[in-house]
Amino acid sequence: MFSNGRGIVIILLFLAGVVNYLDRSALSIAAPFIHNELSLSATQMGIVFSSFSIGYALFNFIGGMAADRYGAKLTLFFAMIVWSVFSGALALAIGFVSLAVIRILFGMGEGPLSTTTNKMVNNWFPPNQRASIVGLTSSGQPLGGAIAGPIVGFISISYGWRISFIIIMLIGIVWSVLWWKLVKEKPESSSVQMKEEIASTVENPCIETARKLQFTFYLKQKTILFTAFAFFSYIYILFFFLTWFPSYLVDVRGLSIEEMSIITVIPWILGFIGLAIGGFVSDFSLKKFIKKGALFSRKLVLVTCLLLSAICIGLAGLVTTTTSAVILVALSVFFLYLTGAIYWAIINDVVDQSNVGSVGGFMHFVANIAGIIGPVLTGYIVDTSGTYTAAFLLAGGLAVFASLAVIFFVHPIIKPIH
Repeated sequence: MFSNGRGIVIILLFLAGVVNYLDRSALSIAAPFIHNELSLSATQMGIVFSSFSIGYALFNFIGGMAADRYGAKLTLFFAMIVWSVFSGALALAIGFVSLAVIRILFGMGEGPLSTTTNKMVNNWFPPNQRASIVGLTSSGQPLGGAIAGPIVGFISISYGWRISFIIIMLIGIVWSVLWWKLVKEKPESSSVQMKEEIASTVENPCIETARKLQFTFYLKQKTILFTAFAFFSYIYILFFFLTWFPSYLVDVRGLSIEEMSIITVIPWILGFIGLAIGGFVSDFSLKKFIKKGALFSRKLVLVTCLLLSAICIGLAGLVTTTTSAVILVALSVFFLYLTGAIYWAIINDVVDQSNVGSVGGFMHFVANIAGIIGPVLTGYIVDTSGTYTAAFLLAGGLAVFASLAVIFFVHPIIKPIH
């Protein structure tokens, strides 16, 4: 798994996830400071949170197509530079409009990360390891979210919230230099053993290679569309937690900024564990139920864990104590992240390699429409009802419907031979 140059690919993709969520989570941690300094309403903060996903969702798709055309290495290199620069640019924000515009541009930069990560994993690793590697590399994301609280909270209290975004920008620039110098797009042509390993590992019954299929073929398949819908519910819960949970702890539970910064680490740590082991659980399930097909094992883990996440997030809105709310949210994030690698594993299972980036980008684009809708809708619910309860229940209910959709509509794709 770590031999023949693969180790550096894993490490740098993992660190890219850390930087990604450190950048992304910083705004929610700094939100109470920004809210007060710039005199923003809850609805305006919701729009600022959602503006990130406008650029992000669009460039999920564009980034996936760029990875197929120009390579995942080059695409991720430029993406990291762009998002780092616009993360730092938040220090220049003077009001609602400037915040929203900068977040859109920041989201455009972050958009290609997951699709380029998936493409690099597809290039470097055999099919029976890909879910494990996607989960392992992606686990850097919740770890970045975990360290964002203490880091951004400390810097914001000590030096002001604007300084935190400048420091985060510099971290991303350093990563870009290392990525460009140390990583190759694919294994060296001389590494025959590795290429044969990738080509010869467990044949996937879901993929026919008789002829190259058009990208549009996959957009008509229920398996792709309903996997995207399940990913939509995943992103909805994730962004509800990512954007509004810190404010919920301060506004509803009465925690101080210092207490909130520490408490938010707990769900992120569980999320890190969930995402790190989720891919291994999926690949173990694949080996265990190989006779029932790749999708059966993926669906088994996806449906079970997404339902458990839905139940926990729904109950979190009904409990009366801070401790129980934090525990339930943390468990929801854990179960949610157990499914994090599976959406990408399904794409790898059913899509030919030449279309993996584009189809994965399309799925990610559809999913991240939730990042546009969710934070604004939550802000509106809070402003109109004065409570977060309905927002918690809505997030859970959506995931229940998505789980049922996966059961009934996600099946192996039958590809035309002629």
